[in-house]
Amino acid sequence: MDTIWQPELEIGAGPKYKAVAKAIRDGVATGDLNEGTKLPPVRDLAWKLGITPGTVARAYTILTDEGMLTAEVGRGTFVAKARRDSMHPCGQDGGLDMPLEVDSALHNSEAQTWQVNLISPHLPSVGQAPLIRNLLADIAYDPPSGVMHYPTRHSSLPARKAAAQWIASPPLGAVTAEDVVLAHGGQNAILLVFQTLLSGRKPVILVEELSYPGFRRAAELLRAHVVPVAMDEYGLIPDALDAAAKAHGAQIVCTSPEVHNPTCGFCPEDRRRALVDVARKHDLQIMEDDCYRMGTARAPSYRVLAPERSWYVTSISKTLTPALRIGLAVAPEGQSARLRRASEHSFFGLATPMMDLCAKLLTHKSLDALVTQVRKTNNSYVQAAVNILGGFDLKWQQDVPFLWLYLPEGWRAGAFAQAAEAQGVRIRIAEEYACRDARAPHAIRFAINAGVTLESFEAAIGRLRDLLDNPQDQIGV
Repeated sequence: MDTIWQPELEIGAGPKYKAVAKAIRDGVATGDLNEGTKLPPVRDLAWKLGITPGTVARAYTILTDEGMLTAEVGRGTFVAKARRDSMHPCGQDGGLDMPLEVDSALHNSEAQTWQVNLISPHLPSVGQAPLIRNLLADIAYDPPSGVMHYPTRHSSLPARKAAAQWIASPPLGAVTAEDVVLAHGGQNAILLVFQTLLSGRKPVILVEELSYPGFRRAAELLRAHVVPVAMDEYGLIPDALDAAAKAHGAQIVCTSPEVHNPTCGFCPEDRRRALVDVARKHDLQIMEDDCYRMGTARAPSYRVLAPERSWYVTSISKTLTPALRIGLAVAPEGQSARLRRASEHSFFGLATPMMDLCAKLLTHKSLDALVTQVRKTNNSYVQAAVNILGGFDLKWQQDVPFLWLYLPEGWRAGAFAQAAEAQGVRIRIAEEYACRDARAPHAIRFAINAGVTLESFEAAIGRLRDLLDNPQDQIGV
């Protein structure tokens, strides 16, 4: 049926198409627009409201994408039948208006599958994708920073303010927009810190003997020498760090104290303070990689314990999405200008649309709910893995998207990885986290893949358990 409905727009500071979309949503909610009602043609409604046809067309398109309206070629635009499973989870301004639910069948992007990749974490999709799409549409329509100019410190200010708000917490200390440098993901942030600090013909970087491979890869790009330092279940051993710093004249020590990658370890405050004493003794800079922490920090960061020499790196890849490649680095007190120069001399800054997206995304009203749901879903997968493999030497934490497993007698890491891949499960072995000439334990790291159904994930972990129960160690001739 046709309608003589004509809304009264609430015109504010925002775009007019949002006011039109809101008026239609309100009409559906109040019953003024019933299912099957035909909306006015774009040009007719635009003339009545005194706005451009393009503005009305955009509002119709957004609501059609959400499933609230349906467009039929040659007939017009109608209020769609209410179907909860087809409704877009985001309301006005991309806000989450529907309750988030834990349902592995809903939030996964792939169907049940036998092949399960556990090499890198795959976050659950709990509303980030539609939110990001809506924000990108807003930016494309009216980009705050424009699309015809180089990035500047002024244009990046809203994004840096948003990033400072994103990482604000007592364990990190006070952080302002002036302290933050935006990067193309956490790996790029690590490289920027190295570019800022390293000097001399053959600079030396110290890393934990098992550590994130990206430290070594960034060092290789800058022709720096990487030296592994002995560690225990609590992280770097202070005496070993003291000896390495003295022997090699190192400039930086890289560490992941909150969530050690790959062992899931945690470095307590007393150990951190002991390591700070060693760093001050040898004038070592400390780079803290905090990319894998999803929950609240359990101890003060090095930026709090040693604000004069600590460089902090994180990203949104393990909490929201790795697709956007948004990372950030925070310099020690008085060192921000040096880090900023490294960024500007490398790539001038993030692309202006990405800065605009960062500013909107990291301050969005639905963000806390999304991150909470990501953590909750991740933890359900972690718990499933622990339930299946709890009888083995397994290391794990809540709010961490990977687990560490020491293999039982009869298995070598390389052979186990090959056997696992033959069973449709891909994992990473300890050797990948060790320096080239170092010895690595027979252990594996497997990540949470919440992009497959929980049933597929549990089946994959079950196949790993079957392998662990039946070692294939044989005498070679």
